Amino acid sequence: MYHQKKDFISVPYEPKNVETRLSNITLKVATEEDMQTVWEMQVKAFSNLLEKYQDYDTSPAAESFEKVMTRYQQPWTTYYFITTDSETVGVIRVVDKKDGSRKRISPIWIMQEYRNKGYAQAAMTAAEQIYGPDNWSLDTILQEKGNLHLYEKMGYHQIGQIEKINDRMDIVYYEKN
Repeated sequence: MYHQKKDFISVPYEPKNVETRLSNITLKVATEEDMQTVWEMQVKAFSNLLEKYQDYDTSPAAESFEKVMTRYQQPWTTYYFITTDSETVGVIRVVDKKDGSRKRISPIWIMQEYRNKGYAQAAMTAAEQIYGPDNWSLDTILQEKGNLHLYEKMGYHQIGQIEKINDRMDIVYYEKN
């Protein structure tokens, strides 16, 4: 099913096993004028992982503004601000080439002060409402158990592909059918 890009979508969200009850989140399409903010948020959100794993080649915290802008300009890419209660809590990038290939989340992040409140799960659910619930892929750091738990809870399964980045970290690949 093909979905046109929308300016925003509000999704009622009732988390299971989460103490903080969220009334809703909104995915708001980021514009070209927003890309500086998106990049600054990305660098800040991933800086602790860059420091922890010393991965200067693939870490989103080490990416240049130009690389983020190049992704934004891809016709199959949409960046969304994740907002709730008029606060911007993170960003999700959705890749959908609309050619039958898997849709991709790459990356998604929640700012440090908003983590562990169910926002990433709600944003992924909202993206599935926009693009359809099946045929997704993503990857994450194998050593980040919280990420693995979230993605598996959302119905993703490891496909058996693991890429060693350095002695500290590996990337694991997931799919959702």
